[in-house]
Amino acid sequence: MTQMPDAVALPQHGSHVKWLVLASGVAAQAAMSSLHHGLPAIGPYLRSELSLSLTEVGLVLAASNWGTMMMLVLWGVLTDRFGERLVTVLGLGSAGCVMLVAAQTDAPVDIAILLFLAGGLSSSAIAASGRSAMAWFGRNERGLALGIRQMAVTLGGGIAAVALPLAAVRWGIGGALSCLGGAFFAGGLIALAGLLPPRRTLAEPRLHGLPAPTRDWPMWRLSMCTGLFACGQIALASFLVIFLNEQRGFTPLGAASVLAGVQIAGGAARILSGHISDRSGLRIPQMRLQGIALAVMLVLSALLVDASAVLIVVVVVAAGVISVSWNGLAFTAAAEMAGYSKAGFALGLQGTVMRVVSAGAGVAFGAVVAGTSWSLAFACLALFPLAGALLLSPLIAEEKRRSTAQAA
Repeated sequence: MTQMPDAVALPQHGSHVKWLVLASGVAAQAAMSSLHHGLPAIGPYLRSELSLSLTEVGLVLAASNWGTMMMLVLWGVLTDRFGERLVTVLGLGSAGCVMLVAAQTDAPVDIAILLFLAGGLSSSAIAASGRSAMAWFGRNERGLALGIRQMAVTLGGGIAAVALPLAAVRWGIGGALSCLGGAFFAGGLIALAGLLPPRRTLAEPRLHGLPAPTRDWPMWRLSMCTGLFACGQIALASFLVIFLNEQRGFTPLGAASVLAGVQIAGGAARILSGHISDRSGLRIPQMRLQGIALAVMLVLSALLVDASAVLIVVVVVAAGVISVSWNGLAFTAAAEMAGYSKAGFALGLQGTVMRVVSAGAGVAFGAVVAGTSWSLAFACLALFPLAGALLLSPLIAEEKRRSTAQAA
């Protein structure tokens, strides 16, 4: 089979350097994720302090995700052109300034607009930190590396899920938003110091004529499936605290602690998933199994809405952990299918499509709950990861084909 080289970086000056780079990317990604995955923890405070309905809460919580959706491809292209460090520092620093402005307003529409901007600017960390891990780690450890990198999403969300409610109790919504701004600044400074560019490259074989990500139909299919999986992730992250608080009588802080536990356990699951996938070098078969498992747990959640508190917590926590466990596999698969030189572009495209497909998940889930019941909402939600798992099946052979050709 005819092949052509595609530049990919190797680690230099000792293996400790690549772990330093990865740790810096983790910090940047965690800072970005504190907004997306931590903000739902103050959902009850947003609802009471701003007098919002469930649907309006969903809109406010979705605003940052929509901002990310609008800017992620651009950040990916800029990362391929200018490097990971510059893009990350610029995006997170700007997002920090926006959050400080948001902390000074109590108008729901203004807050939603500023969250939209902060989500778009901070999304620079997504493509940049993913491409950096692609550069410094080989295929037999890339699943672990990107699993650790994706663990940062739940790490940032878990820390924020604990810190933001405490800040909201003490200083109000403005104080919580200021904390998010501080997290962005901290992530940007760490990236400036440690997100080092690779110093030398070598040629990694690539299939001849492999199209750009926007013309790569398997890439579009993978991205669509990640969007279907993300519907469950977004809905659970947005409404788990409200469900436990309003339906099951948990205190806001108690419910937020459950969400924090989901985020932390989900991060560990991402690392484990990536490590297991390194044994075969394939990501999609494992991702498909996790999609089926998520659908099963959501159906159980629908059936056990009124069961004992211990039982429903075990089930929804399991659903929540599985709902975030597949992300590292999806990002690794996209980066490897595209190759290092287009990894930023591919990750930006995948992230954008994922967010387009799942953009209304939180709003729709809240509307179904308000119009019918929590049980029906969980049951409907199960259809999305199930559909994603079925649509992934044809990509298993394509991933094997590309990995074999690139290893030749």
